[in-house]
Amino acid sequence: MMKVGLIGYGYWGPNILRNLVEGQLVEVVCCDLDEKKLQKIQARYPAIKTTGKAEDIFNDPEIKAVFIVTPISTHFSLAKKALEKGKNVFVEKPMAASVSEASELVKLAEKNKCTLMVGHTFEFSPPVLKIKEIINKGELGDIYFMSSTRVNLGLHQKDVSVIWDLAPHDFSIIFFLLDEVPTSVQAIGRDCVKKGIPDVAFIDMKFPSGIIVHTELSWLAPSKIRNTTIVGSKKMLVYDDTQTVEKIKLFDHGVDFKDPETFGEYQLSYRTGDIISPKLKTFEPLREELRHFIDCLKLNQAPRTDGESGLRVVKVLEAAEQSMKQQGKLISI
Repeated sequence: MMKVGLIGYGYWGPNILRNLVEGQLVEVVCCDLDEKKLQKIQARYPAIKTTGKAEDIFNDPEIKAVFIVTPISTHFSLAKKALEKGKNVFVEKPMAASVSEASELVKLAEKNKCTLMVGHTFEFSPPVLKIKEIINKGELGDIYFMSSTRVNLGLHQKDVSVIWDLAPHDFSIIFFLLDEVPTSVQAIGRDCVKKGIPDVAFIDMKFPSGIIVHTELSWLAPSKIRNTTIVGSKKMLVYDDTQTVEKIKLFDHGVDFKDPETFGEYQLSYRTGDIISPKLKTFEPLREELRHFIDCLKLNQAPRTDGESGLRVVKVLEAAEQSMKQQGKLISI
């Protein structure tokens, strides 16, 4: 069985370890600076080796891959050390805190012939995969625009804005569904609670195809909302990730424009048809994502969410943050 290292057992680390162990995917060595967290690991998984030093992971010749599940500010330094040691790397989103850092990781992985994958988990989720299938089949027609909302109350971050914390989810979903990246971005935001740490942001993006996308992000909302709307020339779609059933609803709604044959006003024909909730497969996206990474290592294949995928998300994150700091200035990408 392949041996891997896991660095970071904070918010998301336990989920990754659980899936690696219960899925019997690999043999794991865990690392965290907090001794109490290591004790929790050993209490639940007595057979797993633990260490408080990341160097123990990097210097173990038997470890073939490293999972980095730490704060954003540490992603680059840890991933760089792992790649320099010839380790394959799975790093949580966003892959780095800047475009320069992300670009360096991509180049380093290529130079050392290592696999670099970023944890864009939603690209492995049944609802997003179904939406991708619907779009590819042309059921929505030409896509006009998208809007997404990701808000909740709490989980303020200490060192990054709401854009770097929440937008990676939506950006990875949007870029995956549209199969393109924006040419420009504008963002406005406000630091309502802690000065210097924006906790609400509104982002607008324009894509080469003409599609426009609006994204709302906030740590200050009375309820948790995870909603994406896609409007096309044929049909419309709503994806609500907070629903336990019927996460996707496909609306046979639209409007047709008819040019006037004679001088006068144009006519609009509105269509309201069926609302369908397609059947979705049932599996845990994270388990599927981790299995995909391990399979790619075994088969020497490039992962779906590779370093380039992570880099394109970081590029737009950085541009959106730059726009917000300049009061909504249009930033070309």
